[in-house]
Amino acid sequence: MSKLFLLFGALSAGLAVIFGAFGAHALRSRLPENLLNAFETGTQYQMYHALALLMVGLLVHIYPASNLLKWSGLLFVVGIFLFSGSLYALALTQIKLFGPITPLGGAAFIVGWLLLSYALAKIA
Repeated sequence: MSKLFLLFGALSAGLAVIFGAFGAHALRSRLPENLLNAFETGTQYQMYHALALLMVGLLVHIYPASNLLKWSGLLFVVGIFLFSGSLYALALTQIKLFGPITPLGGAAFIVGWLLLSYALAKIA
């Protein structure tokens, strides 16, 4: 599980940079400001949580028996797909049905951080 979190974290961080550059250069003149902002928010949260996944991957390597750490990492992965993915889809397609998916990803992020906090409190 540790290796998967590390791999997904590294790939996700690289994709966040690519998506950020794409948004800044290819989309700036093509999207209205609110959709460009949504796209940029997706890249920011993807990067934050990619870095969190790298941290969780290292922690799972050190504490492989901690299911709380593993669930935290899984929720960060789910959050990236739902939160950032829905913002990318909304911005690129302008289909408003993607909007209600975003809070589900946000909830996954929040629960992931709470589980990580609890896991760290139990470890320390």
